[in-house]
Amino acid sequence: MSLLTVSDLTVSTADGRTLVDGLSFSIAKGHRLGLIGESGSGKSLTALAVTGLLPPGLRASGTVLLDGTPVIGANERSLNRLRGRVAAVVFQEPSTALDPLMRLGNQVAEPLRRHQGLRGAALRAAVASALEEVALPARVAHAYPHEVSGGQRQRAAIAMALACRPALLIADEPTTALDVTVQAEVLALLDRLVAAHDMALLFVSHDLAVVGKVTDEVVVLSSGRAVRTGPLRAILADPQDDYTAALVASARRLDEALGGAL
Repeated sequence: MSLLTVSDLTVSTADGRTLVDGLSFSIAKGHRLGLIGESGSGKSLTALAVTGLLPPGLRASGTVLLDGTPVIGANERSLNRLRGRVAAVVFQEPSTALDPLMRLGNQVAEPLRRHQGLRGAALRAAVASALEEVALPARVAHAYPHEVSGGQRQRAAIAMALACRPALLIADEPTTALDVTVQAEVLALLDRLVAAHDMALLFVSHDLAVVGKVTDEVVVLSSGRAVRTGPLRAILADPQDDYTAALVASARRLDEALGGAL
């Protein structure tokens, strides 16, 4: 049974401009899917639409079922029951995803308090465990976001997202704002934690080489449309369309420069 089912998803602006056009895909429990495309291809809008987080002025149509619950047209109360517990998001830039005026430990504690009802010593222990899981020292709980590095901020954001053990993790360009060394560490961390907790993963990126590190199936987006869908190995072997072929060629050049074997 699919954990996330997206059928004919269309995202449009108030003046009728289409940004995502008739997109369909599904993710089963424990499976991984990559959404890849250049900037403006609609991949991040898709990630926002499947959790009901589209900004004002944008409208979604079609069908999105998250653990069997309709997302499009649902009220905030219904969506809040899904966010954090069924699906959680790690965004591209942790500086904007985290509250600059709240200590990181309190931010990790919030979903645990809201969804699991933890308080007192049990809550403090759960926060400490969540930070330890992403290899952050206990002192980070008392720090504000600006007092730690970019890599530590992203690890804290991952700890927040995973605190309530969601069935689906949506990672929207989670390494783009990090340097290459930290990127590799965060990718390895996500790969390990998703596997350890048997979560489904929707990984959004413009970089096919990065997507290839954590997923086996991909949907290639161009101008809001899916131009290629299937196993990553099949797409690498036979891109079929010019846009996908250009993505594959670019990823191979980068991977070869870094000594990889994509």
